[in-house]
Amino acid sequence: MAVDYAVIVLYLAGMLAVGWWGMRRARSKSEFLVAGRRLGPFMYSGTMAAIVLGGASTIGGVGLGYQYGLSGAWMVFTIGLGLLALSLFFSARIARLKVYTVSEMLDLRYGGSAGVISGVVMWAYTLMLAVTSTIAYATIFDVLFGLDRTVSIILGGAIVVAYSTLGGMWSITLTDMVQFVVKTIGVLLLLLPIAVVKAGGFGELRAELPDDYFAPLGIGGQTVFTYVLIYSFGMLIGQDIWQRVFTARSDRVARLGGTAAGTYCLVYALAGAVIGTAAKVLYPHLGSPDDAFATIVKDALPMGVRGLVLAAALSAVMSTSSGALIACATVANNDIWSRLRGAVGGGTAAGERDEVRGNRAFILLMGIAVICIAIALNDVVQALTVAYNLLVGGLLVPILGGLLWKRGTGTGALAAVATGGATVIALMAWRGVLANEPIYYGLLVSLVAYVIVSLSTRPTDPAVLAEWRARLAQKSPSGV
Repeated sequence: MAVDYAVIVLYLAGMLAVGWWGMRRARSKSEFLVAGRRLGPFMYSGTMAAIVLGGASTIGGVGLGYQYGLSGAWMVFTIGLGLLALSLFFSARIARLKVYTVSEMLDLRYGGSAGVISGVVMWAYTLMLAVTSTIAYATIFDVLFGLDRTVSIILGGAIVVAYSTLGGMWSITLTDMVQFVVKTIGVLLLLLPIAVVKAGGFGELRAELPDDYFAPLGIGGQTVFTYVLIYSFGMLIGQDIWQRVFTARSDRVARLGGTAAGTYCLVYALAGAVIGTAAKVLYPHLGSPDDAFATIVKDALPMGVRGLVLAAALSAVMSTSSGALIACATVANNDIWSRLRGAVGGGTAAGERDEVRGNRAFILLMGIAVICIAIALNDVVQALTVAYNLLVGGLLVPILGGLLWKRGTGTGALAAVATGGATVIALMAWRGVLANEPIYYGLLVSLVAYVIVSLSTRPTDPAVLAEWRARLAQKSPSGV
C-alpha cells in the first residue's frame, strides 16, 4: 500500500498547492465568487461535471448498481438529465443576469420581496450538502489509513476549507479540473473495464445475476419519478449549480459546456451501475451495498492503480464539498448577513478587496461550522433529504415561474415558498422524512398558491420587469 499512500498524499498536497496559486488570481468579488465570469468551454464543463458528481454519485452510484443492477444508474442519470435541461433551456438566461446568488435573481425578478426567505432555505440546503460531503471523508480515510472518524473529518474538511478560503472560486475551479481528470481516469478508464474483466465479462454477469438486474426499471418506477423530482429539478435551482453557471464567459459556453457536462454525467451513471453489478458477482454477500466501491477497489485493482482510484473517490467528495461550501458562504454573506447589516456592495478597488476579505472570512466560518456539524452527526441522509425537499418544494416554482411566466408576482412567490415549504415539513412529520409524498404534494401546493396569488394580486411593477427584461436581453461575447 505504500505506493497507494504516496499517490494519495501527493494528490492532497497538489490540492493545497493549487489553492495557494488560485489565491493570486482572486483579487475582486467577481474573481473570488464566480472566477471573473470568464471560464471557457473546457474548464466550464469540467468544473460543472465535478460539482454534480460527488461521493453519492460515485460510491452511492456503485452501491445502487450492486443492489439493483443497471437500473441503479437512475439516480446519477437524473442528475445528468437535470443538468442537460438547465444548460439547454435556462443557462443562457441565468448567465446574462450577472448576479451572484439565486436570491439575487428572485429580488431582481420580483422587486426585492422574495429574496430573504429564499436565502435562508438555500443556505440550509447548501450547509447540509457540505456536511454530508464532509462526513464522507470518514469512510474514505478509514479505508485509506485506518484513521479515527473525527480525525478523518477534520483532515479532509481542513484541506477543502484551506484551498476554498485561499482562492475562492478560482481555486475551486482549478482543483475541480484536477478532480475531473482523476475521476475520469480512475473510474471510467481503469475501474470500469477492470471490474468487468474480473467478473468474467458481460456474459458472465448475465449468467450469474437475475433478470431484474438488467431491467431498465428494476429499481422501481416510483423511485425513478422521485429521483426526477428531487435531483433533476434540484439541478435547475441549486445555488451550488447556479454559481458555476455564473462563471461562464458567454451564453454559448454555458449552453454547450453544460450540455457536455450533462452528457458526461449520463456516461458516469451507467459506469457506476456496471461497476456495482460486477461487484455483486465478485462479492455477493457484502454487509452493505455502499461497501461495494471500497471492496472492489481494494481487492480487484493492482498497487498504484488502487491509489489513483481511491484518489478519484476522494476527489469526487472534495469537488462537491468545496462547491457546496462556497455556495453556503456566498448565500450567508450576500443574502443574509449583508441584508441584516443593510450593506450595499462597493465599487471601488478598496471596496472590492474588502468584499474578498469578507467572503473569504465567511468561507472559513462556514467551513468550521460544517466540520463541527459533521463530527456531531453520524448520519445526515435524513437531514439532506429535508434540505432537498425544502429546496425543491419551496423554491422550484417561484424560480422557474419567474423565468417563464411574466404574470408571476412577488406575493405569489412568497406564497409559493411558504405553502410549499410548510406542506413539505408537515408531510415529512406525518409520513416520514424519506417518504415520497412530501415532495409530490409540496410541489403541487406551491404551484397552486403561486398561480392563484399571482393572478389575484397586482402585477409586478413595470419598472422592475423592464430591468429584468433588460438584463435578460444582454448579449455576452459569443466566442468560445
